[in-house]
Amino acid sequence: MEQRLIHYLQEHEELMADLRIVSELQLPQCYIAAGYIRNYIWDRLHGFEYRARHQDIDVVYYDPEDLSEQRDAALEQELRRRTGNEKWSVKNQARMHIRNGVEPYASTFDALSRWPETATAVGARLNGEERIELIHPHGLEDLFQMVVRRSPAFPDPAYYMARVNAKQWREQWPLLTIIAA
Repeated sequence: MEQRLIHYLQEHEELMADLRIVSELQLPQCYIAAGYIRNYIWDRLHGFEYRARHQDIDVVYYDPEDLSEQRDAALEQELRRRTGNEKWSVKNQARMHIRNGVEPYASTFDALSRWPETATAVGARLNGEERIELIHPHGLEDLFQMVVRRSPAFPDPAYYMARVNAKQWREQWPLLTIIAA
């Protein structure tokens, strides 16, 4: 499944350009993750032309040396300036435990493992050789089987269900299987 995902990502010119720009930031443990990738794959699996449904481009990284929100805001501004796209969201996962009211995360991988849905906890980056590297703490099965399932480490079933209902994914992708918390 990894090779299939890599192949799909390589066919998406805009996403590849975004991966290149993000790699130039040289942030530690840095990936484009979440809805940008998930929505693109679900569109492909539904036979839809990709319609840029993502609300934002989530960039996640892990740097315990600088937890300032100002750094993330400056990075977002830099990405907006370089791309002309206003949809960038940059979050240092070393800080996000504070917002989420949980124990500190040990890495980007650890943070993604505690995201609400397994199919959302997928990220991609370009390494120094311009090759795609993936991160997916819960595997890729749910993403490719179009299953929305609460991540095992996500502590709040009610929040998960409220989020799933608010996102209205089934209306956008009718082939999804949504597993109640």
